[in-house]
Amino acid sequence: MAFEGLTERLQKAMRNLRGKGKVSEADLRETMREIRLALLEADVNFTVVRNFVKRVQERSRGAEVLEGLNPAQQIVKIVNEELTKTMGEEAVPLNKSDKIPTVIMMAGLQGAGKTTTVGKLALKLQKEENARPLLIAADVYRPAAIDQLETVGKQINVPVFQQGTDVNPVEIVKNGMAKAQEEHNDYVLIDTAGRLQIDEKLMYELKEIKALTNPDEILLVVDAMTGQNAVNTAEGFNEALDITGVVLTKLDGDTRGGAALSIREVTQKPIKFIGQGEKMEALDVFHPDRMASRILGMGDILSLIEKTQNDYDEKQAKQLAEKMQNNTFGFEDFLDQLEQIQKMGPLDEIMKMIPGMANNPALKNVNMDPKDLEHIKAIIYSMTYEERNNPDLLNPSRRRRISRGCGRPIQEVNRMIKQFNQMKDMMNKMSNGNMSGMEQMMGNMGGMPNMPGMPGMGGGIGGKLSEMAMKRMSRKISKKMNKNRRKRNKKR
Repeated sequence: MAFEGLTERLQKAMRNLRGKGKVSEADLRETMREIRLALLEADVNFTVVRNFVKRVQERSRGAEVLEGLNPAQQIVKIVNEELTKTMGEEAVPLNKSDKIPTVIMMAGLQGAGKTTTVGKLALKLQKEENARPLLIAADVYRPAAIDQLETVGKQINVPVFQQGTDVNPVEIVKNGMAKAQEEHNDYVLIDTAGRLQIDEKLMYELKEIKALTNPDEILLVVDAMTGQNAVNTAEGFNEALDITGVVLTKLDGDTRGGAALSIREVTQKPIKFIGQGEKMEALDVFHPDRMASRILGMGDILSLIEKTQNDYDEKQAKQLAEKMQNNTFGFEDFLDQLEQIQKMGPLDEIMKMIPGMANNPALKNVNMDPKDLEHIKAIIYSMTYEERNNPDLLNPSRRRRISRGCGRPIQEVNRMIKQFNQMKDMMNKMSNGNMSGMEQMMGNMGGMPNMPGMPGMGGGIGGKLSEMAMKRMSRKISKKMNKNRRKRNKKR
């Protein structure tokens, strides 16, 4: 998982401070040494590590920190703020042209995921802005690059302009731009050629395309798994093209986090998007503050809310709330919830967005294998209509009949019903504003592998969120919900 090793090392460094009522200079030096080693091991650029540790150390040495009431907490806060600063303070939106089309030129080396990212970004613009993008296939060198872009275009229902592999890429882009003007497309995304390494011919071609189109954005797509090499690639492209931003791909893979922590400080260019998964929807805006929290194992509740809201419309959420309040939540609703969670991505990644859940041992057992969902479906479909809508009917003899009908062991049927009841209880408490009910439920549900629950609030969880963390979550949730509500009202 992304950042797993770094999170573990940083948490360990902080844990050494937490048990102390007072932090000495020697404690601080030892903690800084651990942080330095953790960052270097994560393949963060050496200069970035040196500057980062220096800033944290200088801020932490102040009397108000070391002699304050809770020095360990203060130092964690400083590390969080400096991580955020290193990655760019806040999310940077796409540059947009005053008149259509907005031109986005995508560059990068072969294998970084550039063509897929072109499609992901087009789909994001289509969904969030109701945009009409045009994709231009300007990679005439890589075998099947044009075919790949056309496949992506069909998948997301976005047109692709291409003229085969025998036309000069600059000419293709020129004709593609004319097509976009003619069709009144509001975005043009240019999929340029990549190489296995930076070379003069590649850069000359990209400079020609830049001069021709005067793009509003030059986004460099880099593979986060290549660590320090990703930073070197970003430096090279930035010197030649003066890029406007970076897209980090494969952040869900076995990446150590070095690229995310180094690129902004080395190039002074923002990371605008991150790719975390193979699905076309798996492209997220990069929020430095949220990423810093995730790296420190403090969760990312705002991204969790956004993920949930993307998959739930207001009408569906209202119906669910009414069912919870009327105590009519049944197994078919439960199945809908499981399918919604599955759409959001790997369950263990979702869980890590909850504060305190990163590196929780219970998460090692949390997964949602497609086979598990099929088994749950088989159990539910073996129930009668009355049983699905009135779970209280499920006495032992009915459960045995269901077990025979779906071909699953009776223990599995009993476990699924128990999980359903626990989730129903938790959601009931939450629908009545009882956040402590959710906290208690999350604490009680440890040791139950494969227990999916409400989006982002599922089981298989050990440990307990503190009252303060819950209050902070509640405030953030309310603020985010109100902001999204205002946005929807404006659209209407």
